Amino acid sequence: MATLDEAVPSEGAIDAPADPRRRDYLAIGAVAWAGVGAGVVALPLINQMSPSADVLAQSTTELDISAIQPGQAVKATFRKQPLFVRNLTPKEIAEADAVPLSDLRDPETLAQRTKAGKENWLITLGVCTHLGCVPLGAGEGENKGPFGGYFCPCHGSAYDTAARIRQGPAPKNLQVPNYEFISDTAVRVG
Repeated sequence: MATLDEAVPSEGAIDAPADPRRRDYLAIGAVAWAGVGAGVVALPLINQMSPSADVLAQSTTELDISAIQPGQAVKATFRKQPLFVRNLTPKEIAEADAVPLSDLRDPETLAQRTKAGKENWLITLGVCTHLGCVPLGAGEGENKGPFGGYFCPCHGSAYDTAARIRQGPAPKNLQVPNYEFISDTAVRVG
């Protein structure tokens, strides 16, 4: 009789050691196929998060400013919001520079709101910082308010010639978007 310590192979059993290389190959192959499958699924999901061509086209706006006379402002559109471009007169620049920063709710100098060498060009978003109304003052004959800049008819916020809040409920100055002069007569906003 055989004891438990002695293993007797049964008939037809083959003594073949497991091939570790084959097992590794199958594991690597399975992981590789899973990685390819994950890439095939993830690529369309990542691509659909990219902005579409129409959104990219609206990300910047180029404006010809050659026809804007000193003291005049124009309204344009930037990212579906009104954009005010004003060519300040020397008098308006002097009035803005004469205001002490301590009198301002949101203290900024005119130099901080314009580009060096182009201090006469003030470019702001035409959206009141109180509740998002469009202030008056950029169009011909519109009410510019008591400070000569912009006046929001919704709740009475008044902005000065540098589009800084001077009176009313608005907490901040009109926002200055990123912009650059691409020539003496053109500006790119965005």
